[in-house]
Amino acid sequence: MNNVKAIKRDSTTAGEINKLRNKGFIPAILYGGKDPNTKISIEKKTINNILNSDSFLSTVLELDIDGKKQKVLAREVAYHVVSDEPIHIDFMRIVSGSKIVIEIPVKFKNHDESPGLKRGGVLNIVRRKVELKCPADKIPDDILIDLTGTDIGTSIKISSVKLPENVTPTIADRDFVIATVAAPTIVKEPEKPAEEVPAEGAEGEAAPATGEGSEATTAKEGEAPKKEEKGKDQTGDKKQAGDKKSSPEKKPPEKK
Repeated sequence: MNNVKAIKRDSTTAGEINKLRNKGFIPAILYGGKDPNTKISIEKKTINNILNSDSFLSTVLELDIDGKKQKVLAREVAYHVVSDEPIHIDFMRIVSGSKIVIEIPVKFKNHDESPGLKRGGVLNIVRRKVELKCPADKIPDDILIDLTGTDIGTSIKISSVKLPENVTPTIADRDFVIATVAAPTIVKEPEKPAEEVPAEGAEGEAAPATGEGSEATTAKEGEAPKKEEKGKDQTGDKKQAGDKKSSPEKKPPEKK
């Protein structure tokens, strides 16, 4: 059992409480039983290790207040909204013979002895904590579940868990599931779409069209020189004809 030292405090105002926190103390209050509520403070470093554990709210602590020891149970922890540091704790006295409702963490053992997990199955935890009603002086530390022999498809229900004497679940109207051994999940990657390949005929038709166009262009380009040559020939003929006309004819000498 964890022993935690605490001191009584008289600070009530917000300023006094903040000064207390700045010195490394956590303000707290102790209530329950026949004794009156007591304002206390605890040094943060003495409780920091157990405060960060999952089972802190279900762990019985022995609180030493100025030399007087008593068993207590942490019921609530308040945290700062920005720094996430504990700023206040509520402790409840444990009275012998009384019963308490408390959430107990679930733990598992013998993972290697589970045929389902060996074959690639997955342990699916449905409830990480189970709310139990138990004697205040006999609070279990955890609910331990043995996975030996569990196969794929096995459902572990509360009825299969052995609980301590006088400890019962608060949910009594049904046999609820705590965990299951599920089949492995296989993620199938989507198939890539096939790339579109152009048909051979389309490529073959495009080539002649280009050839015809080039030939036509060549032919048209070739016609122009022919016309020009023809024009030159005609011009030459006309010049020759003109030369003949312009040459004066020699007349025979007239007889007297």
